[in-house]
Amino acid sequence: MSPTFRALRNHNYRLYVAGTLVSNTGTWMQRVAQDWLVLTLGGGGTALGITTGLQFLPVLLLSPYAGVIADRVPKRRLLQVTQASMGLTSLLLGVLAVTEAAQTWHVFVIATIFGVASAFDGPARQSFVSEMVGPDDLTNAVGLNSASFNLARILGPALAGLMIHALGDGTSATGWVILINAVSYLAVIAQLQRMDLAALHSPRPTGRQPGALLEGVRYVRSQPRMVMILVLVFFAGTFGMNFMITSALMATQEFGKGAGEFGVLGSALAVGSLTGAVLAARRSRIRLRLLVGAGGAFGVALLVASVLPTYTSFALFAPVIGFCTLTMLNSSNATLQLSAAPELRGRVLALYMTIVMGGTPIGSPVIGFVGEHFGARWTLVFGGLLTLVGTVLAVAVYARMTGGWRSLVAETRSTRGRRVEDAVPETVQAT
Repeated sequence: MSPTFRALRNHNYRLYVAGTLVSNTGTWMQRVAQDWLVLTLGGGGTALGITTGLQFLPVLLLSPYAGVIADRVPKRRLLQVTQASMGLTSLLLGVLAVTEAAQTWHVFVIATIFGVASAFDGPARQSFVSEMVGPDDLTNAVGLNSASFNLARILGPALAGLMIHALGDGTSATGWVILINAVSYLAVIAQLQRMDLAALHSPRPTGRQPGALLEGVRYVRSQPRMVMILVLVFFAGTFGMNFMITSALMATQEFGKGAGEFGVLGSALAVGSLTGAVLAARRSRIRLRLLVGAGGAFGVALLVASVLPTYTSFALFAPVIGFCTLTMLNSSNATLQLSAAPELRGRVLALYMTIVMGGTPIGSPVIGFVGEHFGARWTLVFGGLLTLVGTVLAVAVYARMTGGWRSLVAETRSTRGRRVEDAVPETVQAT
């Protein structure tokens, strides 16, 4: 089998990928349909922002505790519960829309409930990958997961747009698309049920114990590599990954384009992310310099994009930004999973997701303010410069925790030719 797809040798992982590809496509279809539903109900940009915020807020607030739950109960069962919960919320919204009984406040409430289920789904889903494939194929599996997600990110919106238009562009049309997403969750639930439990590398559940969340925080704080990653992704996620804002401002204010051209920029970013995911799947090891280099390259890419003179050149360069973003996030995710003690993996990934997503309420208003008062190009300059600052700060923190710059250079050299799990510091291996 090709190195790009080697994790698919695992029966359980094949089932999982097939189910999530269907579900992710449905999820992206609903994202488009839900936004269109809000607009057809008379809502504007504020209503769209409220919907997104309500769906996002539970993830920010509950993810750390969700990580504790993911370490406490069997992840396969937890995922079936969360997937069923998200499916039921989609079913309810779809029925309301199809019957044209939906109101904007219905969307707000259902988006919040959906966000709660998503908060508990994320850490369990991320950490369950290592239970299906084991350490040898984990880097490949993380890359294939990203490839599946980004393929769905390309297919889902296109399918939703075509279907909504074919059904008349009204409230009822959005409902049928949302109902398709509701059914798509059955694919994941069914594939999880078909898995061979004996082949899973499941750690013993931690059980109920006081201070479990703080234990996870203390553990992460004691691991230099993890701290470096969290500093890096905080700056990149908070100030650099505001693509919906920066792309919209560049398309409309700087280049004078409309919604269609803005949509093309989103697809271009997804193409770059998909390319990065496929290349990540071929990678058998992750070196420290890849993590640092990807963060720096992402910051530089934003700065380059800020000076591109035309819409065409900006759109053609967008895949580079998507590629750098995906490489940074994939490398960070895989390194955390391989470095974390199995009984703490859910809590580690929950903290990672909280930091990646948690900066959005901070960064988005700041980037919006910069764009409004200084211009669209300065949103990219500001994001790129702070991403570079974060990359340098992350390296400095790592060097300080490990004894200085010489130890950093020594470890970077020592990881050459070794898999990331072999390059984990002794403090992690002994935990």
